[in-house]
Amino acid sequence: MASVTLSDTSSSTSKAGIPADTALRIAHRIADEIGCKAGQVNAAVQLLDEGSTVPFIARYRKEATGGLDDTQLRKLEERLIYLREMEDRRVAIVRSIEEQGKLTDDLMAGIQAAETKSQLEDIYLPFKKKRRTKAQIAREAGLEPLADLLLSNPARIPETEAAAFVNESKGVADTKAALDGARQILMERFAENAELVGRLRRYVEDRGVVQAKLIDGMAEKGAKFADYFDYSEKWSKIPSHRALALFRGRNEGVLSVDLTVDADDVSPVAPAVKMVSDTYAIADRGRPADAWLMEAARFAWKVKLALHLELDLMGVLREKAEEEAIQVFARNLKDLLLAAPAGATTTLGLDPGIRTGVKVAVVDATGRLVDTATVYPFQPRNDVSGARATLLALIAKHKVGLIAIGNGTASRETDKLTGDVLADIPPAQRPVKVIVNEAGASVYSASELAAREMPDVDVSLRGAASIARRLQDPLAELVKIEPKSIGVGQYQHDVNQTKLARSLDAVVEDAVNAVGVDLNTASPALLSRISGLSESLAKAVVDHRESIGRFNSRSQLKDVPRLGAKAFELCAGFLRINDGKEPLDASSVHPEAYPLAKRIVKACGRDVRQIMGDSSLLKGLDPADYTDDKFGLPTVMDILSELEKPGRDPRPEFKTATLQDGVEEISDLKPGMKLEGTVTNVTNFGAFVDVGVHQDGLVHVSQLADRFVDDPHQVVKAGDIVKVTILEVDVARKRISMTMKSQVDYQGQRERNDRDRSAPGGRAPGAKGSGGKGPGGRGPGGNGPKGGGAPKSSGGESGNNALAAALAAAMNKKRT
Repeated sequence: MASVTLSDTSSSTSKAGIPADTALRIAHRIADEIGCKAGQVNAAVQLLDEGSTVPFIARYRKEATGGLDDTQLRKLEERLIYLREMEDRRVAIVRSIEEQGKLTDDLMAGIQAAETKSQLEDIYLPFKKKRRTKAQIAREAGLEPLADLLLSNPARIPETEAAAFVNESKGVADTKAALDGARQILMERFAENAELVGRLRRYVEDRGVVQAKLIDGMAEKGAKFADYFDYSEKWSKIPSHRALALFRGRNEGVLSVDLTVDADDVSPVAPAVKMVSDTYAIADRGRPADAWLMEAARFAWKVKLALHLELDLMGVLREKAEEEAIQVFARNLKDLLLAAPAGATTTLGLDPGIRTGVKVAVVDATGRLVDTATVYPFQPRNDVSGARATLLALIAKHKVGLIAIGNGTASRETDKLTGDVLADIPPAQRPVKVIVNEAGASVYSASELAAREMPDVDVSLRGAASIARRLQDPLAELVKIEPKSIGVGQYQHDVNQTKLARSLDAVVEDAVNAVGVDLNTASPALLSRISGLSESLAKAVVDHRESIGRFNSRSQLKDVPRLGAKAFELCAGFLRINDGKEPLDASSVHPEAYPLAKRIVKACGRDVRQIMGDSSLLKGLDPADYTDDKFGLPTVMDILSELEKPGRDPRPEFKTATLQDGVEEISDLKPGMKLEGTVTNVTNFGAFVDVGVHQDGLVHVSQLADRFVDDPHQVVKAGDIVKVTILEVDVARKRISMTMKSQVDYQGQRERNDRDRSAPGGRAPGAKGSGGKGPGGRGPGGNGPKGGGAPKSSGGESGNNALAAALAAAMNKKRT
């Protein structure tokens, strides 16, 4: 593909209807923010405007964009939306002021120079249509000359000058009323000075302090907010999780939250008031009007500016905190989606339960449900022998190679039962058992999609099937669940739901397209996440697949009703066909580049099937020999890489944590105990780790490594297998403190953990995973699912090597 630069765009307006000079300005600004050239931004914007998706641009249009990756492109897309909205607002403001006949060259220059929406609104404030204010009423009464006179000449005596403006017919009964009206005019003028408001905003951003107090009588109801009953922190320093905790406390009527500045300052004139007075050369020099003018400056700050800035900056704080929380959720979701798949093996799924029984489902290697059952090994029935017999029969009947156990209530009890069952099976035929994160399984099982996939199956049994499939391929199963129901975020119920959904949908789209899908086995839910395919097109693809039996080539996609040339261009490279007519269809090489790939193969003098996977032969080729006007070096190198490892999966090797025997409840934990666990969630203040006791422990950011850690995501991600040492266990409050440091430090953790962990929405007492009881989970304040762990094995396994060997044996047995 030929490179596109800014000079290639000659039209006076962009495809989005924005003037070329404005589009150029936006391109330069985004380029500075994401660290690239304006031409790269312009090329990406042009592709986005033409309907191309981020995954497609990142993978197949590297020449055009200069190699921008999906992370840069997502940021570009997000900023493009914001900046275009701001340009629309800029145009609307100019039009409004122009219609009022008040647009000057200086004002126009200020509007054009504004770099944020808040700066634009500060400039527009004096011209915005608003209800009749006290200042407007005073102007109508003819008091503006009095205000101007006293401001320009403080030597005048206010009462004497005001006497000339007394007019009962205009509502000015006496000199006091005249002076009050004149003060209102000055207060509004001061508060609408965009340059002054901007300076004050920066001052409050730097010096402002957020203070929280307990509202009388709410201590018991708001116990979860105890760390904020008497709290203060600089506005500029508050981390997102604490900011969102404060907002939730205020929303629930437990906390009063205020933004103050210079509260302890004892100066005769507060610094903020002095900024107002200095702007208008107001000072107390003993002149007759000085005191009156200073009072106008004080009132302007306290009544108008302080309130305006508090509302504005608390809104900014919430927006920044929400954005960071959304980023945390997105990172964790990406890690979970790209967790290692166990592979195509017949799997038995167990959804643990006590009174209602353990739900059992068997799915074949393709994920198709083939058998179900319910066993009751626990109270009140205690039918252990019946449960063992049922499980043994299902394992033998379907030649089960994997057993997936949900990590919810009764998980470890079910794990122990399964271990006893497997002890009766010869090692050569023994399946591998793995505890699986079941977050969102209940949401899926009750969904319309689950009903279509398993129409005659009970809702509870669908959950067991989903758990089994999740072990086989986490990505393929998790795409069926609304991303925010997966439960790996913080405060997901408190943030802007539109922004959250947009961010999480982007993560899912990037993950699915990074892996690619098998065109002949993918579900409609998985296909709908492929670049260029909507839900309706994905269903049309599946319907066509069912009508023809299977796709034998990518080109057959063109026969799918309503799947046009653009959709084919966007989706074809991400869809795989194994054992088809065209070997390249099993790779990520795009059909448009097949001629180039075949030219490379021809130069090697072998069949394409012989070339694919032969790294020694391919590494001897010079990529530069195959570039041309259409395909540059990036595309050639991608093709060579794909030919070397066709259809490679970017996900890591499957492995699980080894849980310790005898450690099944929080009461089994003791300080100093060394355990292996799975990272279930990463927040700004640390990581939560599941060691198999139905309650995740917190590794505070200060305990993640022997070195200083600023961002926990730099050290761990959701799904990682880690070794931890127990620092402290609070059984009553269900809190576990852990460390990953080589040298254990027990001091100072209680205070840090209590402050961050008890923050509502972080991980409240009683929470399991990201949801569970407590705010942000299943208790008050949230409806999140049970969340928690990435797949992990039981304590009965001797480690990852043993598990890998057993899994390989199970898969070999399945093949034979």
